[in-house]
Amino acid sequence: MSLCSTGVRESSPHGNRTFLHCHSWFVPLMLGLVLIPVCFSLEVSVGKNPQMKARNGTDVLLHCSFSACFGFEDVYFLWNYQPMNSTFPSTILYKGFVKDENTDPKPTQDPDYQVELAFKRAPKDYNISLLLKNVDFSNNGRYTCDVMNTKEKKAKHNATLTLTVVDKFEVVDNTLTLIIVAVVGGVIGLLILILIMKKIISIILKRNSDTKKDCLVSSSVNDNTENASKPGSKEKTKA
Repeated sequence: MSLCSTGVRESSPHGNRTFLHCHSWFVPLMLGLVLIPVCFSLEVSVGKNPQMKARNGTDVLLHCSFSACFGFEDVYFLWNYQPMNSTFPSTILYKGFVKDENTDPKPTQDPDYQVELAFKRAPKDYNISLLLKNVDFSNNGRYTCDVMNTKEKKAKHNATLTLTVVDKFEVVDNTLTLIIVAVVGGVIGLLILILIMKKIISIILKRNSDTKKDCLVSSSVNDNTENASKPGSKEKTKA
């Protein structure tokens, strides 16, 4: 059965062209075939910053969460650790299983002594973050969160973050930044002050100009009144 049928034939200088008329449900059907696998697939995330730093002797939370449009069931997950610049196989720190979005994860093997799962259920995603306790310099490396979804024929999804353990965090010298901000702020403030002074001066000048005009008009009126009241002016008028 053909989804599209031959439509109108149109003549043109370059020859005849035939247009295909497709059924109205053809485009939604194709979109559905494309989107359904995407919605069933899991999306794994380790947060916005995959590069982490931690101070020696502290605890670190390695974030990982996964989500799916239509939920999930029978999901297996594990955390792998690979030391920096190492060719040795990765070490499994935690391996677990989640029945569905309404159940808690369960370990499928004894986890590493240094880790603890810090899971959290949410409406949009399922958090399987790993708490790494009392880290030291031997914990430098890449940590990969692997998730396998049974609904996707056991397809695997993963995301990796890198941890760097430092003796102490470097104190960033913000002196230059503060100087630049102060200079820019001072220039902006000076410009605003100049504009305000200019506005005030223009208002004062305008008021002085109006006052002078009023004085000239008043003086002219007084002169005319005095001239009209003199006797000589009346005699000239009678003559």
